[in-house]
Amino acid sequence: MSAPASSAPWWCQLTGYHWFVFAVASAAWFFDCLDQRLFSLARIPALASLMGKAASDPLVQGFGKEVTAWFLIGWGIGGMIFGSLGDRYGRAKMLTLTILIYSAFTGLSFFSRTALDFTICRFLTGLGVGGVFGLAVALIAETVPSGARAQSLGLLQVLSTVGNISAGFAKMGIDALEAGGTIAPGQSWRWMFLIGAAPAVMIVFTGKYLREPEPWLRLKEAGKLPKGGLFAPYAALFADRRWRRNLVVGALIASTGVVGLWAIAEYAPDLQKAVFATHFKNAGLAPEAISGAVNKAISKAYLLNMLGAAVGMWIFTRVANGISRRFAFLIGFLAAMSVTFCVYWKMNSPQDAYWMMPLMGASQLAVFAGFAIYLPELFPSRLRSTGTSFCYNLGRFAAAAGAFYSAELTKFFAKSHAAPLPYRYSAMVMCAIFFVGLVTLLFAPETKGLPLPEEEAGAR
Repeated sequence: MSAPASSAPWWCQLTGYHWFVFAVASAAWFFDCLDQRLFSLARIPALASLMGKAASDPLVQGFGKEVTAWFLIGWGIGGMIFGSLGDRYGRAKMLTLTILIYSAFTGLSFFSRTALDFTICRFLTGLGVGGVFGLAVALIAETVPSGARAQSLGLLQVLSTVGNISAGFAKMGIDALEAGGTIAPGQSWRWMFLIGAAPAVMIVFTGKYLREPEPWLRLKEAGKLPKGGLFAPYAALFADRRWRRNLVVGALIASTGVVGLWAIAEYAPDLQKAVFATHFKNAGLAPEAISGAVNKAISKAYLLNMLGAAVGMWIFTRVANGISRRFAFLIGFLAAMSVTFCVYWKMNSPQDAYWMMPLMGASQLAVFAGFAIYLPELFPSRLRSTGTSFCYNLGRFAAAAGAFYSAELTKFFAKSHAAPLPYRYSAMVMCAIFFVGLVTLLFAPETKGLPLPEEEAGAR
């Protein structure tokens, strides 16, 4: 980890163990993202089944946003808890525990019988999901050589789209089984959540072979890890002016992207379901065929969205590594704001979605590569998991609030506009959140080319 940057290509700087750590952290984040997307794709069908109402019913749509909010609240709480525990007891240990939690409660969602059961399972799943990101990026940042750090962390996020795409393929396969009669009508969502229990198998491998990173072990041997209760690492962060400033900057930047994704882009499939149904009806498609056509079009749009996201995160990584972190965020937030606004304003058919959704995926998710690269560079090793998790997961609470606010906006616009226009206007108004990130960049430190804080301190 302390090896100096090399002129060799970044992938040539990694040893076999470096690749193992990268693979484990990426797999944990892969399944984490798989879980998130399975929920996004199955949320409305699950609630429609559990509430005994049509998927288009306003009560189902509104409760879907409330369940999402509770999932995000659990996510935020889990991130805060496991970030602190990761600094005190080790990144590898806590990563293993978070995998167990989110896989177990995702699988238990299969057995939900009421909307309340479903909400509780999603909240508890969120506890585990929230802990993964900060632990995974801290593990990679402190393990790989500095010359490969940005590229490894950026690739972690690029590969996360594989989890998202896998969720899309899983939905397509399960929908086909339901259409063929293998799965009972209206119950395909249960099997999607059962798939989410698979990452529990990872625990066998991570627990046996994954080691704590050397910087953390040195701090443990020297007795310099945070001491005290769960909030001791947070007290240390807020007590130091430099870390406190970085904490505020990182939290505002991350919150902007998280709110943009979970309180705006998250509801694109709901809008698509409405406008696609209208499109196919106007095109003269038989009523009994409309539902299948809509689901197929949404799945295709989603896969294209994720492919766009992978390209966007790859471009962000190149810009952040070649020019600067701040410039990459500037371009990312401007693109996310303008593209998202236009997509919700103008999308009226599957053909629109097939080119709009890749652009929105590229612009919305590009900055998430930046969170993996930038956030661990803001904090020292003894506080890195706490600081990174706090910044990334504080946005979950903001996104939960945004989900509630978006639901209220939808109800407000529904009073004067026929569906699906309420979805459009609420999302367009919510795009103002990206101004928060743009303003925060004025105060953000540039970290490109600089050593991690503990390396810097050791060089003095």
